[in-house]
Amino acid sequence: MILGLDTFGDVPVDDAGRPLSHAAAIRQVVDEAVLADQLGVDAITLGEHHRPEYSISTPETVLAGIATRTERIKLGSGVTVLSSDDPVRVHQRFATVDALSNGRAEVILGRGSFTESFPLFGYDMADYALLFEEKLELFVKLLDEKPVTWSGKTRPALTDADVFPKTESGRLTTWVGVGGSPESVVRTARHGLPLMLAIIGGPAGRFAPYIDLYKRAADQLGTTAHPVGMHSPGFIADTDEQAKELYYPAYKVQRDRIGALRGWPPLTRAEFDHEVESGSLYIGAPETVARKMAASARTLGVGRFDLIYSAGAQSASARTRAVELFGAKVAPMVRDMLNS
Repeated sequence: MILGLDTFGDVPVDDAGRPLSHAAAIRQVVDEAVLADQLGVDAITLGEHHRPEYSISTPETVLAGIATRTERIKLGSGVTVLSSDDPVRVHQRFATVDALSNGRAEVILGRGSFTESFPLFGYDMADYALLFEEKLELFVKLLDEKPVTWSGKTRPALTDADVFPKTESGRLTTWVGVGGSPESVVRTARHGLPLMLAIIGGPAGRFAPYIDLYKRAADQLGTTAHPVGMHSPGFIADTDEQAKELYYPAYKVQRDRIGALRGWPPLTRAEFDHEVESGSLYIGAPETVARKMAASARTLGVGRFDLIYSAGAQSASARTRAVELFGAKVAPMVRDMLNS
C-alpha cells in the first residue's frame, strides 16, 4: 500500500494570519516534502494551477528542488495538465526530475479541474477533449523512449524524432488522473496506464464501479490493469475538533470561491460536518483519519492513497504539524489496520 501526500501549493498564512508570498509558499512545500521524506512517507504529488490562491504552476520545477533534498520519497505531479502543455517537453522535464532523484519521478496526467491554462497558453476550449486524447496518445509513445513518428491536429507532426534525456530505468512512471468520467477510465485502460481517482466528495464506495470498469476494460482490450490509486482531501491535528476548526474556515473560503464559478451554493457547516463524518473529507486526529483511510482502501481495494493535506489558507505551522502526524502516526496505523 502506497501512502502519500498531495498539495496544490495553496498559499498559507503565518501564525499572525498574514498570507505568505508565492515564493515563500513554494519553499514551504519543499520543507513539507523534506519532512515527509524523513518520516517515511511514500510519495508526494504537487498539482498544477494558474490561480492566485495557489503557488505551484510548474510542479516539476518544485519537484526538482525537492529531489536534491530528499532520498526516498516518490515525486509526482497531481496533475500535470497535459491538454495545455506539450507532451515532448513534459516527458523531458520529468525525465530530468527522474535523473535528479535517482529514479523517483512520477507524472500523473490529467485534463485539470480548472481551465485557466487554456487561454494562458493559447488553446481553444472547443478542443478540450481532442487536446487530451491526442496528447495522451503521443505521450504514451514517448514512454517507450524510442524514436517517435506521430501526427495529429493539435501539434506539429513528428517523424522518427528521438527525445532526450532518457531515463535510467527506460520508462517514466506515468498515471492518468480521473475525476469520474467513464470515458476517461476506459481511455486509461486502453493505454495500459495506472488509474488515479480524484475522490473529493461523497462516500468513497460510489467509485467502486469505476474501478470495476477499469479492470473489465483492460481485460477486454488486452492491456494491464494496474493497482488503482485514489486521492482525497483531509487534514490532521492532535484532536478531531482541533483539526476541524483549523481546516473549516479556509476550506469554506476556497470551496465558496470555486462554487461561485460553478454555480454551487455556499458551503454550510452542516454539509462540511456530514462530509467529514461519511464523505470524502479525512479530517481529525491521527487515529480518526487512519481508520477512515483504511476503511476506504478496503472498500475500493486500491493500492495507493494520497491525502490532499492543504486546502485554502491554513497556517503554515498547522500544515507542518499535519505532515508530521501523517508520517509519524497515520501512515503506520493505516498499514497496521490493512495488514491485520
